[in-house]
Amino acid sequence: MQQLGLVSDPNNVAIVDGVYKAFAVGDIPSVLGAMDAKIVWNEAESNSLADGNPYIGPDAILNGVFVRLGAMYDGFKLKNIKLHEMSDNQVLATLRYDATVKATGKKIDAQVAHLWTLKDGKVIAFQQYVDTKKLAEAENK
Repeated sequence: MQQLGLVSDPNNVAIVDGVYKAFAVGDIPSVLGAMDAKIVWNEAESNSLADGNPYIGPDAILNGVFVRLGAMYDGFKLKNIKLHEMSDNQVLATLRYDATVKATGKKIDAQVAHLWTLKDGKVIAFQQYVDTKKLAEAENK
């Protein structure tokens, strides 16, 4: 028997999948469009992009995360994405980051997890978990 409040919308996985597909083709307006106006976005602690945590709203995420990713990395790709439906309107994504750091020329292939929380068909929260040591080693000359 499920407790009240823990039932998830069956469309959540499809919504998150759509976000990843849009990101993969550079359709950032669609990525941002899937977000609630008051989304709370957190990069992993010790990630160089965590300096703005929490990012509140799509504009903060665009400028504080996505624009900076483009400036920091060449060929930033998400690969081996697996989506896991969870209770309480959450979706867990396990994946890898694949990119080259522009400043150092070093490649990254980092293990990642993203925890998405949705409400009424929109993403209301995002938490990144990543091998920050691997990212830092690639970012430092």
